[in-house]
Amino acid sequence: MIRAALAMSRPSYDRVVDASFLDRLRRTVDLAPAPLTEFTSPAARAVLADVEVLVTGWGCAPLDAAAVAAAPRLRAVVHTAGTVRGHVRDAVWDRGVVVSSAAAANAVPVAEYTLAVVLLTGKGVLAAAEAYRRVRTRAATAVSERGGNLGATVGVLSASLVGRRVVELLRPFDLHVLVHDPHVPEEELRALGAEPVGLLELAARSDVFSIHTPLLPETRGLVDARVLAALRDGATVVNTARGAVVDADALAAELVSGRLNAVLDVTDPEPLPPDSPLWECRNVLLTPHVAGSLGNELRRLTTSAAEEVERFAAGLPLAHPVTRPALSRTA
Repeated sequence: MIRAALAMSRPSYDRVVDASFLDRLRRTVDLAPAPLTEFTSPAARAVLADVEVLVTGWGCAPLDAAAVAAAPRLRAVVHTAGTVRGHVRDAVWDRGVVVSSAAAANAVPVAEYTLAVVLLTGKGVLAAAEAYRRVRTRAATAVSERGGNLGATVGVLSASLVGRRVVELLRPFDLHVLVHDPHVPEEELRALGAEPVGLLELAARSDVFSIHTPLLPETRGLVDARVLAALRDGATVVNTARGAVVDADALAAELVSGRLNAVLDVTDPEPLPPDSPLWECRNVLLTPHVAGSLGNELRRLTTSAAEEVERFAAGLPLAHPVTRPALSRTA
């Protein structure tokens, strides 16, 4: 039987791993009894010496050259979360180890959160609720009469796993969906049911501008002052990707002025400092990075990982492989 071990921080293990996941893994592999929280101690090296599959999670120690050298039989890394950038190093790829992640599973709740935000902001719910609370009369809800979802335009920045899922979820509604992604052919974007456009056009035409691009060197600060200025008055910026994709100072200036609205599940820095003016902006909803998998949604991640381990053990190709070239344009 294939020898496997879990590798993640103890808090991640306690949060994600349950008895059903362990039982399912043990039906397929010979699983080490305890998770590896580091790769340098004699106890950890003893486990690495004969491990063939590492099932990793948030907080996994870096799989650098030393760790990979200590695991001469390692053939697969199966990640129970999204990006593998935090722990998979060149030594893994150089060895020819196959890598998988549960990014597709984690994309589901992020897209669901985005759908909810799009529909709520289209109805003007956040502004109406604040006005209703402040004035305590139904007359205040007239603020929402300027909105509505019929024919509204949603701009999706990046046809990533989450971005594609958002487009799919928006399809049943009477909305017009735009997508900007320079790495995806226009015919492929149209096949998703979206209109491909340039970045500035995406901003200029969107009622809701939803950010789903991964944070890469070339996307840091991608949504800059020029892009934000192109957004129409009253548009809503939704960010469930990474805070640093947006120029934080430029966004703060637009929001403090009241010209734009925002729903921000991620910020730069995260969390915002206590004196950030965004805490007091009534046109801004800040949520504490809750769009991703929470509670029972974590079972999607472990189910995805268990299925990948089963496929690997059966000699089948992984369903959700991650490759070194793909990391140049994915999370």
